[in-house]
Amino acid sequence: MNRKYDVVTLGEMLIDFIEHGKSEQGNPLFEANPGGAPCNVLAMLTKLGKKTAFIGKVGKDQFGYQLKNAVEAAGIDTTNLVMDTEVHTTLAFVHTFPDGDRDFSFYRNPGADMMLRKDEVMENLIEEARLFHFGTLSSTHEGVREATRYAISVAEKNHLLISFDPNLRPPLWNSLEDARAEIDYGMQHCDMLKISDNEIEFMTGCSDYEEAAKMLKEKYQIPLILVTLGKEGSLAYYKDHAVSCAPFLQEKTIETTGAGDTFCASAINYVLEHGIEDLTDENLKEMLTFANAAASLITTRKGALSVMPEKEEVEEFINERHV
Repeated sequence: MNRKYDVVTLGEMLIDFIEHGKSEQGNPLFEANPGGAPCNVLAMLTKLGKKTAFIGKVGKDQFGYQLKNAVEAAGIDTTNLVMDTEVHTTLAFVHTFPDGDRDFSFYRNPGADMMLRKDEVMENLIEEARLFHFGTLSSTHEGVREATRYAISVAEKNHLLISFDPNLRPPLWNSLEDARAEIDYGMQHCDMLKISDNEIEFMTGCSDYEEAAKMLKEKYQIPLILVTLGKEGSLAYYKDHAVSCAPFLQEKTIETTGAGDTFCASAINYVLEHGIEDLTDENLKEMLTFANAAASLITTRKGALSVMPEKEEVEEFINERHV
């Protein structure tokens, strides 16, 4: 399939304010990092040599321009990045705990990313892609939800592979039932699901991941399910195969922002290069190993979008660990 783009995503783009020490007065300092899961995914895919484009909306303000510049500098096509003159760019303040885990405070009531409308989605961008990727933050509110569902329908009509990462952020939903309904919708429309341990438990009520993945496979018939377990590594469920892969634990971890997105992008890249029809256990192991290693490397850096690792860097890291 000879198409202009390898991957197109639709979703949120925002500024992650990440703690960066304290001022002389003892107040916390924050660094304004470009963020938003869909663009993080594209930034890694671009590093892996793929052609990418983003569909979304930012405010016509200093942060919106900062994001546009960062995304273009990462090599991502911004033809369908809309700038809103009324509503400001969405902001997230990230509090990092000593173990690198984090807590989010969002300023998004409303934020520009929520304001994307169906008529602003450029169909031809999706038609010219091999794979469409999305999450649920573009389904928290009615207008942008309609835009997301429209984009998914265009992708389906044009036989794109579809990848979905629920990326559950409870503070952004009116209710967790709404979140559950949108994740359910996403799972009905994807060929490839990347889901975290807490999200799979949220959707199935089951903490045995093998059992939970089986439940999702039976209900949604998703060809490839990837479960990320943070410090415990990752799992792949494909047809009747189940493969697990140990993590690359880092003594240099400073924060985990973007780790899941880096993992997701690496897995998408593998599927683009090997197809989704005939993956072997060996393929799945290779996919997870690279994705785990790349995710581990990003945890040693502040931010994500602008600091994704190079392919050679990941391969070198894997070789060092003799996996």
